[in-house]
Amino acid sequence: MTASHLTLITGASRGLGHAMAEQLLQASHMVLGISRRQDPQLAELAHKSGAELIQWEQDLSDPVAASDRVFAWLKTLDGQRFDSVTLINNAGTVGNPSPLARAVAAELSQALRIGLEAPMLLTAAFLGATREWRGARKVLNISSGLGRNAMASQAPYCAAKAGMDHFSRAVALEEAAAPNGARIVSLAPGVIDTDMQVQLRGASAEKFPDRIRFERLKNDGMLDSPATAAAKVLKYLARADFGSNPVADVRDPA
Repeated sequence: MTASHLTLITGASRGLGHAMAEQLLQASHMVLGISRRQDPQLAELAHKSGAELIQWEQDLSDPVAASDRVFAWLKTLDGQRFDSVTLINNAGTVGNPSPLARAVAAELSQALRIGLEAPMLLTAAFLGATREWRGARKVLNISSGLGRNAMASQAPYCAAKAGMDHFSRAVALEEAAAPNGARIVSLAPGVIDTDMQVQLRGASAEKFPDRIRFERLKNDGMLDSPATAAAKVLKYLARADFGSNPVADVRDPA
């Protein structure tokens, strides 16, 4: 069966991105997963479900190369075949939590390239390459409550997510004035039990004073599983009012 829905997902090999890819692998869907490694489980699921899956090994710390590759690939496709096309900027990193004064310059730069520069460049490539496509066009940026509420020792992550929120607002204004403009949302997905949470719970208490907060979330059973969170995010993506508020939370009422 020819796919009529195309979704590009960054960070698709684990955590929330992996769970979203799993749930999107259905007949009539094509999924492009962009990650540092391929995942055999996703390939097997795609084969069983009749979905089309493409997996790229791509380092998003080189966002220019990644965006160039996405643009070139999209230009090889017949955009008229798709009823919808969606970019999900999911990949991010909390790096090594520490006060900014003690940050390692290379790690700080990498966190911002992956967390903010890559989503912006990929969004630019996506919007440019699909401008003439007939189907519904959407960009879903996976943000965080930390983009809206600051936390000590998380300056690069907070900055990346706040930047993601605000560039989504700006792009929403641009696309609202364009023919078949894309709808864009920077969405906080809730608190999820992923490797990122493990990193935060394992951080140095001296460098990361909020570590106990994340330990408590785990101990009190307050974390969504990746599968549960993915279902909530994809339900939000499918809402009729998607894009009406470019900065949103998965817990916002319909």
